[in-house]
Amino acid sequence: MKKNTDQIIQLDFSEEMKNSYRDYAMSVIIARALPDVRDGLKPVQRRILYSMMELGLDPAKPHRKSARIVGDTMGKYHPHGDSSIYDALVHMAEDFSLRVPLVDGHGNFGSIDGDSAAAMRYTEARLSISAMALLSDLEKGLVQFHPNFDNSEQEPAVLPAKIPNLLINGTTGIAVGMATNIPPHNPDEVFDGVIAYIDNPNITVEKLMKYIPAPDFPTGGTIVNQDDLPAIYETGEGRIRIRASYDIENGDYGRKNIVITEIPFTVAGNKLKLVESLVSLMKDKVFDEIHDVRDESSKEGIRIVIEVKKDRDLDNLLNGLYKKTPMEDTYSVNLLAVKNQQPVTFNLKSMISEFVDFQIELYTKEYEYLLDKALKRQEIVDGLIKATDVIDLIIEILRGSSSIKQAKDCLIHGTTEGIRFKTNQSQKEASKLNFTERQAEAILSMQLSKLIGLEILKLHEEASSLTASIEKYNKILGDQKELLKVIKAQLREYKKKFHTPRRTKLTNSTIEEYVEEVKVEDIYLLVDRFGYVKSIDSTSYSRVSEDNLKDYVHTVMMKNIDRLCVFTAEGNMHQVKAENIPKGKIKDKGTLIQNLCKLDKETVLLYAPFEEVFEAQLLFITKKGFIKQVSGAEFETNRSQVNATKLVDGDEVVGIHLLTAGEVLAGTLKIILLTEKGLSLGFPLSQVPELKKTGRGVKAISLEKDDYVCFTTAVDPSTETFVYDGKELNAKKVRNRKRGDKGQRAQL
Repeated sequence: MKKNTDQIIQLDFSEEMKNSYRDYAMSVIIARALPDVRDGLKPVQRRILYSMMELGLDPAKPHRKSARIVGDTMGKYHPHGDSSIYDALVHMAEDFSLRVPLVDGHGNFGSIDGDSAAAMRYTEARLSISAMALLSDLEKGLVQFHPNFDNSEQEPAVLPAKIPNLLINGTTGIAVGMATNIPPHNPDEVFDGVIAYIDNPNITVEKLMKYIPAPDFPTGGTIVNQDDLPAIYETGEGRIRIRASYDIENGDYGRKNIVITEIPFTVAGNKLKLVESLVSLMKDKVFDEIHDVRDESSKEGIRIVIEVKKDRDLDNLLNGLYKKTPMEDTYSVNLLAVKNQQPVTFNLKSMISEFVDFQIELYTKEYEYLLDKALKRQEIVDGLIKATDVIDLIIEILRGSSSIKQAKDCLIHGTTEGIRFKTNQSQKEASKLNFTERQAEAILSMQLSKLIGLEILKLHEEASSLTASIEKYNKILGDQKELLKVIKAQLREYKKKFHTPRRTKLTNSTIEEYVEEVKVEDIYLLVDRFGYVKSIDSTSYSRVSEDNLKDYVHTVMMKNIDRLCVFTAEGNMHQVKAENIPKGKIKDKGTLIQNLCKLDKETVLLYAPFEEVFEAQLLFITKKGFIKQVSGAEFETNRSQVNATKLVDGDEVVGIHLLTAGEVLAGTLKIILLTEKGLSLGFPLSQVPELKKTGRGVKAISLEKDDYVCFTTAVDPSTETFVYDGKELNAKKVRNRKRGDKGQRAQL
């Protein structure tokens, strides 16, 4: 079979790809992602608002299901999927996204936390008052209409926006190879800036910034690089640093609370991201200063509480939070919009200039429309007044005519042929009639009630009013200064209607570096028999001989960021930060432990790092035979001295043992008590209850008069011996009995 080569199109593949991709890119740029500089709307937003107007959803009407709005928009104007249309509808209803929302939503339209809106079948919407400033006067032919995607409908190419929506509400969009990011501004400031430009088109960006000093975000916050704004507004590009606003409040137990009340605009609609980042930093102990993070936000406003531990440097912590959380974020400004079907980067002045030029065009067309309407009405009113003067003749013409066309020709051209007149004089007067076609139609449709004297007076009053209006319209159209006065007056009215105070504060703040925590490393604390203590690093410790270590009765390995816990026979626990213990060499004398904490003349029983204490169970045994277990978490405190256990008069602690979680869970450790009179008692750890540190404990052994516990230990049941007073004793000979029993004569 012979192929038909005439139907084969020869194309260069690379050239076709270039052309197709270019067409696709321009379609995305112009028809999807970028706003028009005149009304500040993307095509999908413009189509949604126009569809809502066609549905009659003005602010005075009831809300309508969002699904209906989305369906109309998609079916008539925007065939790109319902989800994208509904997302755009929801965005225009968010008061945390737009400075003046264009849609009045009813139902669940999401939240600033990041909660998504309910399905479109559940929510309802209508136009907001600010949207009417973009849609009003569409019927006056102020903007061009063009066919929709299938030529079945007409849609506006741009809305007749009477407010500078692009500057007030801003926008964001990502196209192919370019993006726009226009921040929102305060309506009052924008209106003042536009009026200032109208008064002086040669005004500089610097002077415009006296009226529009900076963006004004719906979520407030603080712009901290105010000095960079002139360059941003001059070039149309740059970066704005925004910080969350906060208050400092007093918390519990001497703590301070950082309360975030306003968040950066960049996390609006995703506040949860900020909260999660704060919680993550707390859990990962990136910032040891944070005690707790709570989100107490409500309908009254944002309230994120960062509870800071006692006596911490708040300024330093804030510097760290700015660096590692969205409490400070960057907003990249790019004043990119569509002008004449081309993407253009504007600066502040050129963007206002485009809006003013658009207003001149709109108001010129509006007053041309009003002038034309007034002239047409004046023509009719003049005709009706003229007709009342010859009403008898007109009635005679109507009664003598055989058709409306015949009567109309007589009124317009004076054609009397075929019309029956009562007299020749009437026919002669009728031949002189010269009403216009519009006047003739008005006369033929005029009701007899218009012949009442009062109605005739109203016609004369209307004629005078029309004459004054026509004179006013001609004056405005004939003098651009008068036209600009009208524009400024209308802008001042909109300023009153949309008045809102500035929310975003302005300042200049240098970026302060967070002082990171010291490097975590192992150190060794050496305490001699006189109570002198010093710390050496692990490298130096590894080089110390065993002979040199014999002089030290206590050796404690701990982290350099930890705290040394000192437990005494008097039932107290003292704390010393590792960083406060002087570093030295093995030959150095060190510092008395009493000089580092309020130890006074107490007898030290145990030196232990807090990290080890926190993870352990502490076993306390007193001289009068009381015993208890206490969780190490009970000793978490910033105080330098606390009561470690409760003691009765004349009692003191004789033994403190750190037990691991595994030892406690197993419960098989054997507790051995020795008394001054040579009695011994053994019982399993499982018989010892866990109590609070404020508890006295339970009876461990029944003591004879004048007897007391002088030694305690906790050993594994398989242990053969233990050391007491330098002697090795037989652990097996201490029989297991019940806690609280009398001891037996020690045969060790």
